Amino acid sequence: MANDPKTAGKATTAMTDDELQDLVASSDTGARNPVGTAGLVIAGVALCWSLFQLYIASPLPFMLSRMTGLQLVFNDTQTRSIHLAFGVFLAFMAFPALSSSPRDRIPLLDWLLGILAAFCALYIFIFYRDLAQRPGLPITQDLVAAGLGMVLLLEATRRALGPPLVIVALVFLAYVFFGSSTFVPDIIRWGGASFARAMDQMWLSTGGVFGVALGVSTAFVFLFVLFGSMLDRAGAGNFFIKLAFALLGHLKGGPAKAAVLASMMTGLISGSSIANVVTTGTFTIPLMKRVGFSAEKAGSVEVASSVNGQIMPPVMGAAAFLMVEYVGISYLQVIKHAFLPAVVSYIALLYLVHLEAVKNDMPSLPKPVQHPARIALLRAGLVTLSIVILAGAIYYAINMVKWLLPAISAPVLLLALLAAYVLLIWYAAKQPDLELDDPNAPVVELPIASEVIKTGLHYLLPLFVLVWFLMIERRSPGLSAFYAVILLIIIMLTQKPLKAMFRGMQSAETSAAMREGFDDLIVGMISGARNMIGIACATAAAGIIVGTVTLTGIGQVMAEFVEFLSGGNIFLILVFTAIISLILGMGLPTTANYIVVSSLMAPVIVELGAANGVLIPLIAAHMFVFYFGIMADVTPPVGLASFAAAAVSGGDPIKTGFTAFFYSLRTVLLPFIFVFNTDLLLIDVSWAGAIWVVIQATLAMLIFAAATQGFFMARSRLWESAALLLVTFMLLRPGFFLDLVQPPYEQVEPTRLFEVMEGEPDGAQARLVIAGPDFDNPDTLVERTMAFDLGPQGESGEARFERAMGMNVTVQDDKAILDEPMDMNSLAGRTLSNLDFYDPERPVQITAIEVTTERMPREIFYIPALLLFGLVVFTQRRRGGTLFGNPKAA
Repeated sequence: MANDPKTAGKATTAMTDDELQDLVASSDTGARNPVGTAGLVIAGVALCWSLFQLYIASPLPFMLSRMTGLQLVFNDTQTRSIHLAFGVFLAFMAFPALSSSPRDRIPLLDWLLGILAAFCALYIFIFYRDLAQRPGLPITQDLVAAGLGMVLLLEATRRALGPPLVIVALVFLAYVFFGSSTFVPDIIRWGGASFARAMDQMWLSTGGVFGVALGVSTAFVFLFVLFGSMLDRAGAGNFFIKLAFALLGHLKGGPAKAAVLASMMTGLISGSSIANVVTTGTFTIPLMKRVGFSAEKAGSVEVASSVNGQIMPPVMGAAAFLMVEYVGISYLQVIKHAFLPAVVSYIALLYLVHLEAVKNDMPSLPKPVQHPARIALLRAGLVTLSIVILAGAIYYAINMVKWLLPAISAPVLLLALLAAYVLLIWYAAKQPDLELDDPNAPVVELPIASEVIKTGLHYLLPLFVLVWFLMIERRSPGLSAFYAVILLIIIMLTQKPLKAMFRGMQSAETSAAMREGFDDLIVGMISGARNMIGIACATAAAGIIVGTVTLTGIGQVMAEFVEFLSGGNIFLILVFTAIISLILGMGLPTTANYIVVSSLMAPVIVELGAANGVLIPLIAAHMFVFYFGIMADVTPPVGLASFAAAAVSGGDPIKTGFTAFFYSLRTVLLPFIFVFNTDLLLIDVSWAGAIWVVIQATLAMLIFAAATQGFFMARSRLWESAALLLVTFMLLRPGFFLDLVQPPYEQVEPTRLFEVMEGEPDGAQARLVIAGPDFDNPDTLVERTMAFDLGPQGESGEARFERAMGMNVTVQDDKAILDEPMDMNSLAGRTLSNLDFYDPERPVQITAIEVTTERMPREIFYIPALLLFGLVVFTQRRRGGTLFGNPKAA
């Protein structure tokens, strides 16, 4: 794979369009594209995979089973088996073994390996009943199939994704088999597992390869990837890029701002940062270079905006669906928690590229139609207001129909949706179809926003259906995506013939347009399946890591390792966790990346936080490791998105990676903030509070962008940049400064434990200072500060404490003595496992109780923050600075 970003480290010249498509293919869909029978087999199997996924997502299996009496409904394990069989077979067909392997044909060995891999994946489907009758007791036949399946899965993963994930999986497998070796350090040594035990865990049950991750890929991810692929094939990708340029292309650094907006819109539906970089970057990067961005900076803007697409709901590189399973909350809650950081990050990136353009006094692209500033602002306000009013009218109209016509509301609303679609196609037919301009042409004419919007309003209907079923009807992600895909199929089949008919074309031209629409549908479904090859292999291979964590208990060892490095300091715990997440995420696609880092590191943050006096919500921990995992796509030496952007721009890939990391510092900052200030994740925040958080967070991130750029209203002095950083921190984390002035907890005598526990309100947090002799070194006294949530009121203090902590306590004289934890796998059991509970002379006891105290509001620190900000504004205005920036100011 000559143009693979994994090997393109020395690229210094921009690639051609064909080479760029080859780069995307080698990373996402497979570099092999044979003709003849082999090509038909790949296309046919990919099409069958898409149809199978639509079948299991639809009500058809249940309807057909009732009609025929046959068992046509598959359970989760069976669907995962079939899903992986399609994935590994296509991996051997579509991805050559080596860069020197043929791409125009499929060698006989690959045929044999593909068929054998598919059989091994189907093994638990074919022998499902037999395996169910002998759980944990595999026979020789089972072990042969499992062993071959593991080897072939790893080879399929290497072909589709490169070696990083395979290396990580092999390291974990080696730990499973050789974890008892004397070569393994004592701190991580374990008893080891036999081949039969390991294969039963990894392949023959749902604890490894066929676990939750592959289940999410089967049930949800495929449909969303298919939706994105089909929407792009229908023309929405080009529509998004054109719309972004029409809205922002005429501004300072317009192509860079358009790149950010276009990448955000494609990121809504895309599961690949590399594909996002190449899709939008092919057009945006040359234009950025034209207005003054260097090759590396142009590539870096595209990388920063494309990688941010992976944190943008609703898909989040498929991580959103995995979070549902791993965190145990609804999909709607995941989207709610992820939304604000993603949007704020994009707004800050838009401002950052604006500052970059102003600082270097870059020219603007000419706007086709000029309006006075007041008129333009009025038009924008009216359009925004119209959209809000229309959204409200649609919402109430749909609910009115459901209330007035409950028995027939579904067909009535379906007819209304189809009527709206036909009306929008008629509207679009009045405009010529969009064509992607050549960014290297001598003159680039920006499109007019109103004309662009007219051509693609019908593309918003599938997105509307998806959001409606997800957010309003609260249907499952899989079913919501299914309905959206069905509407998209109708659009792809009919949009071109309907346009031809509305434009008064001849019947022959209409028939040709119909055939073209059918071809687009088939190609879109095939592309969607080929885009899923890497994700299917990644989720399956990542299941090896999850299986190892479950089998060996390595997660607890990671917690001990991080605590040892950090000395129990919560900030250092987060720093080391971030570094480990970056290392684990190197070279991995977003989905596998999240599975690996969340399995290993998310529990570490929650456990060590609670063990050191800080309660961190599980969703905040998962978001933290996810953010740092995807930063590996940016960070040299393995940042795949940076290599892809350098291939487009012709810049140096390492320099592009470092610049992109600098542009992504806000993505580095946000996780550290929302772990401590969970308002940013909209946890327990009212509507009014949410509005305030949005304003405050947006302002803070804009100030942070100005501080890191060294430019605000004018070029910043060093003290001004430092002041802006301090303002950012005070706005995002005012509680830190309040803790310095007023302690957050007050100490209570341990003998009042039950009285205090009973009197605390619902959901109150408390901390215990626990001291006792070290089990290994009895002369050493160990002290721990544990935090816990008391939950709802209504119980006695003793019962409430026992339920929250899982421990019994005896109050004697002036001491509160703890018994050994009832469950050594509980948080208390793991945290206090190194204490000696059997020393009668020096028992383990609670030395202090810390409960939250009444304090002045933390928002008081916004006042000095705004005063300091005002001082910077004042000094820069005196030097000639302006609101939008003046590069010529003193």
